[in-house]
Amino acid sequence: MVKGRKRLGDLLIEAGILTQEKLDKALGIQKKTGERLGKILLNLGYVSENDMIEALELQLGIPHVVLADMTIDKSAAASIPVAIAERYQAIPIKKDGKRLTVAMVDPTNFYAIDDIRMVSGCEVDPVIATERDVMRSISRTYGVSDLVEKAVNKLRPEDAQANAEVQTVEDAPIIAIVNSIFSQAIRERASDIHIEPQDKNLRVRFRIDGVLKEMSVFTRDLYAAMISRIKIMANMDIAERRVPQDGRIKIKEDGREIDIRVSTLPTIIGEKVVMRILDKKAVILDINRLGFSSSNISIYKNLYIQSFGMILVTGPTGSGKSTTLYSTLGEVNTPEKNIITVEDPVEYRMEGINQVQVNHKAGLDFASALRSILRQDPNIVMLGEIRDGETADIAIRAALTGHLVLSTLHTNDAPGAITRLIDMGVESFLVASAVLGILAQRLVRVICPECKETYVPEPDSIERTFLGVKPDERIVLYRGKGCSNCNHSGYRGRMSIHEVMPINTEIRELTNRRASTDEIRAAAVKIGMTSLQADGINKALQGFTTIREVMRVAYTG
Repeated sequence: MVKGRKRLGDLLIEAGILTQEKLDKALGIQKKTGERLGKILLNLGYVSENDMIEALELQLGIPHVVLADMTIDKSAAASIPVAIAERYQAIPIKKDGKRLTVAMVDPTNFYAIDDIRMVSGCEVDPVIATERDVMRSISRTYGVSDLVEKAVNKLRPEDAQANAEVQTVEDAPIIAIVNSIFSQAIRERASDIHIEPQDKNLRVRFRIDGVLKEMSVFTRDLYAAMISRIKIMANMDIAERRVPQDGRIKIKEDGREIDIRVSTLPTIIGEKVVMRILDKKAVILDINRLGFSSSNISIYKNLYIQSFGMILVTGPTGSGKSTTLYSTLGEVNTPEKNIITVEDPVEYRMEGINQVQVNHKAGLDFASALRSILRQDPNIVMLGEIRDGETADIAIRAALTGHLVLSTLHTNDAPGAITRLIDMGVESFLVASAVLGILAQRLVRVICPECKETYVPEPDSIERTFLGVKPDERIVLYRGKGCSNCNHSGYRGRMSIHEVMPINTEIRELTNRRASTDEIRAAAVKIGMTSLQADGINKALQGFTTIREVMRVAYTG
């Protein structure tokens, strides 16, 4: 039990970890935002999580537990609803008669303890755990499947099947299921949610660190009601099932606004829904933290400090192109420059930059927006994507008339962007004159820092074959063993691998005579371009990622 009712701030001051001045500042922020004091202190950098844990252990005698190493008693967890667990960042882990052991991020939150006591009907013995441990345990223990089971019991079969759109979308269980899917996806750092109808059920998958993972399987009876609920939230037509639709949802999670882009696609057994999660706070918009090698960042910075010309960022969907462009804009954004963007959609709002949202229904596409922008006296123009020959031609001519133009293309590598522009109908001499350089990139998963280990690959391993290393040659590589921190995947987070191709005289001449991609690549390598594959191998040898991950993302045969 907690000895006395001392507040967290007072305990940290008594332990010599915090000053009264810093506590007062944090309390002032808490009064305005309503955030948990511990989180504010962490965000301000006044204390570390270990500081708080040690202070609570020493001052109050509250044990510290590592939930990742424990098996949580589900019957204990069932003593409180998931809403209470999430609100107070607390999870019951053991029940002994009328005593409930509860792991809490802030065990000095006596309002939380009182509420848990009242809801559970048990006396509460708090223990302390890290926020990551508690929230991950809540996600695993109170999974979406529990809500689904309750919803199935509450929904009348005739409603769920025959008239789901009208009668069940307002039903609390369906709302709870959809909200829980969003919350769980955000906690798991998912970039996309896939809701897919199957013949007999409904599958939910999350894309985490670039890889799809099945999270839940629902009964088919819930399909119509869930899709309708999502469509209503996204302001889409719930009656239209024959054509694709797009929409957006704004939600608040843990005090921050999250944008969700919704896309539906009719399939032969029902509509598939994919939702892209745009969490501004989870995105790093710092060019120096995107994984550039020292040589690549030097080449790339030399491109975007130019006053005019075109810079292209290439790669498939989901390769981090937008993040790189936004980070680049952050580098060049000064009061002396007029920067205008055209995007579809505007993903992240940037202070001091004029951002234009494409509106196809109103006739505002990339090409028409770009024509208008050029009458707005811009220094720098960013186009979300060059999709057609008309947009490419206008963008190229803008780059030739005193504007720095940044944009993206869907090509496999940097040299391929040259031939792609020419294939779009842009004259080769215009491409040669306008393009300053091209950056190609991919995202690779990063080895989990908490379970990283070294290993020597077997003589006949695929890693040795890929690297061209002889069976008897000693080489040490890195991998993740798998732990609770990374959901036993061995990876946590992603970083970029790059190839940067500046356009020199030789490449301009090759462009002018419409040389092949292979010829352009050979010339670029000759002047020092590091290929995507080579950059990935370098990062694997340094221990950032694995050779198998580089092969998955950048192997070209």
